Amino acid sequence: MSVNDKRFVPDRLHGRGYRMARSWESLLIVVVIAVFIINSFASPYFLDAWNLSDATFNFTEKALIAFAMALVIISGEIDLSVAAIIALASTAMGYAAQFGAGTPELAAIGLGVGLLCGAFNGFLITGLGLPSIVVTIGTMSLFRGLSYVFLGDKAFNGYPSDFAWFGQGYVFWVISFEFVLFAVMAALFGILLHLTSFGRMVYAVGNNATAARFSGIRVGRVKFLLFLMTGVMSGMAAICLTSRLGSTRPSIAFGWELEIVTMVVLGGINILGGAGTIIGVVLAAFIMGLVTFGFGLMNVPGIVMSIFIGLLLIGVIALPVLYTRIVRRFTREQVQ
Repeated sequence: MSVNDKRFVPDRLHGRGYRMARSWESLLIVVVIAVFIINSFASPYFLDAWNLSDATFNFTEKALIAFAMALVIISGEIDLSVAAIIALASTAMGYAAQFGAGTPELAAIGLGVGLLCGAFNGFLITGLGLPSIVVTIGTMSLFRGLSYVFLGDKAFNGYPSDFAWFGQGYVFWVISFEFVLFAVMAALFGILLHLTSFGRMVYAVGNNATAARFSGIRVGRVKFLLFLMTGVMSGMAAICLTSRLGSTRPSIAFGWELEIVTMVVLGGINILGGAGTIIGVVLAAFIMGLVTFGFGLMNVPGIVMSIFIGLLLIGVIALPVLYTRIVRRFTREQVQ
């Protein structure tokens, strides 16, 4: 080799293709395909275009919140009050509808209530320094309790006819407005997390908040903005869900916290923070939506789905830990 020849020293042992093939997202793609094939054989009605369109309603509203929740968990925090925010925002929209509010006003109220709830969570966590899991468990009870106080065992109906388009309208053929909104939000959150300086700050905060603070990142401001996002996305989900159901009850979206956290963790977001991608959350949303819809076509009871969600949450948290321990033990045995 001549003196002028440049020596190539790779900065990684494996190429991008190898890393992508071994990524969690690649496994999720395989699972999506497998679930789709199993459902198509399990029920002759699954492959109908309108049935597939209906399947998207099983996950779009939850996925809207999951995108924001992913950023919160990557930053090392968690928000368990999102479903209760939906209930409170829906209750506020129901009251406004009784006084003759139109569709633009109802949408603004839903987003506004979500924003205020997110700001309240953010203030308690970043302003007072309280643990996010404790705060959001408390506000979960607070927001849901307010809905029960205002509504009791009653339900609000009588929403404007054009308000139903948010949850029941179709943009083109079988493509619903909710699915288009899901795709747009997935793209926006993907850009925000992976292609902006704010996204890099979120990763930095999740990996080491102290080091991020010393490097000049305003950790409190970043986390406050993330809780604002979860509040706004919860308000947006409240608009879509209330529009689709056509009524408001205090029990609306009850138990969604578990499903949303499961969706995020299944998507490869590290529950301890610092790692994860939006594409993983998108794939996890499809998996959970297709599984739920498949169970529905096979007339599987709802309690079975709850058991499945619980086992899935435990599994996706435990499997990476078990895999790491097995790899370490295997490597140690090889060295010895």
